[in-house]
Amino acid sequence: QVQLVEFGGGLVQAGGSLRLSCAASGGIFGINFMGWYRQAPGKQRELVASITSGGNQNYEDSVKGRFTISRDNAKNTVYLQMNSLKPEDTAVYYCNADVKKYEWSSRFSNYWGQGTQVTVSS
Repeated sequence: QVQLVEFGGGLVQAGGSLRLSCAASGGIFGINFMGWYRQAPGKQRELVASITSGGNQNYEDSVKGRFTISRDNAKNTVYLQMNSLKPEDTAVYYCNADVKKYEWSSRFSNYWGQGTQVTVSS
């Protein structure tokens, strides 16, 4: 069974930095899309940043220039470096990935991590 496990959340003061990581495991042949979403209380889950297997990156406008997404394909791991954090970045951050389990199959299945809390104090 494919699992995504996130690490690195916590409490930080405004202007500080955190690095999130998410490791995928459990019978994986390949991963295409990997992304970080976040959900603040009372708000919808939103895509913060994404990266393809080829390294193409996309960012939500409010985090451009502050957050950097990267991945290690050999380790099936995606990272989110968050700098200049603001109180409005406070949310549960979720890892998401499109995973191909078998070499013989063209199918990708989507998986979520359990989420990690990021709290930015003012």
